[in-house]
Amino acid sequence: MPTSVAAPSRLADSSVPLSDAHAQRWSTRAFDPDATVTEQQLTTVLEAARWAPSASNTQPWRFIVGRRGTPTHDTILTGLIEFNEVWARSASVLIVNIATTTDVSGSTLRWAEYDLGQSVAHLSLQAQLLGLHTHQMGGIYPDMLRDSFGLAPELLPVSVTALGVLGSADALPEKLQARELAPRTRLPLGALLL
Repeated sequence: MPTSVAAPSRLADSSVPLSDAHAQRWSTRAFDPDATVTEQQLTTVLEAARWAPSASNTQPWRFIVGRRGTPTHDTILTGLIEFNEVWARSASVLIVNIATTTDVSGSTLRWAEYDLGQSVAHLSLQAQLLGLHTHQMGGIYPDMLRDSFGLAPELLPVSVTALGVLGSADALPEKLQARELAPRTRLPLGALLL
């Protein structure tokens, strides 16, 4: 019987102290397939997303939320590339993150995708504060998701968030276990400043 390998510390090795939510947030692929995100938890993370800042307060984000075991969750799974679908099916909730690319007059909202990203970041940190975990996926089929949910042309699926309770890396395929257990790394802060 194979033995379980303990995951390395998931705390960010930061140059200065960070809030617990920032230091502890990481993108797991190992979700507990039996755990459930409560309605209160789900409402709270979506409310955090709602209160993100946006250009001219346009709030150009929309979400499709699918709980595991529902047709919506299953439909979202079909819109993921196979690599993501393998592990994301265990997440309690899948959320399609959608940018509204034009306003009511038809003018382009140039910062819509940026603002959506801020909204999803707020969702992710709130989830961490609640003891939940998230993983953002860009490996999606936007046109398939658009067609499956009958989205208007100005609604652009940008990413999908997996939300749930941390599970065991042992349940992942071997290739993904290695990624799950690898140390967290970031470029040094000095390399990001131009």
